[in-house]
Amino acid sequence: MLRRIARPMSFLLIFSFLLLDLSAHNARAALVTTESAVQAVRQQGDRERAAAFLGRDEIRQAMVGQGIDPKEALARLDALSDAEVSRIAKVLDQLPAGGDGIGAVVGAAVLIFLVLLVTDILGLTHVFSFVNH
Repeated sequence: MLRRIARPMSFLLIFSFLLLDLSAHNARAALVTTESAVQAVRQQGDRERAAAFLGRDEIRQAMVGQGIDPKEALARLDALSDAEVSRIAKVLDQLPAGGDGIGAVVGAAVLIFLVLLVTDILGLTHVFSFVNH
């Protein structure tokens, strides 16, 4: 019984080993320069920054308002070349940064407080009770 099973089993094993040999790929070793590694990281960062920009709520609302599907915009961003994404990231870096305005309000309040304090110390106004005239 062992001889009846051994012959088909040996053909099966030989065939499977041949398939394993054909599916193996050769590995190529090459020297990676620092510039190419940094450029790859920079390109990935540019893609992430552009995708984050498109993912913001106000940008999505503006795209929907103009009839652009946000998912299609992200798909088109993925289809862009690295040079095009790099140009988009440079434009995004040059855009003015918007805030919620709290910093400007706090800065104005501190400036007004300092002006009133100085005029109160000089005796021109009587706003603060803790200043001796």
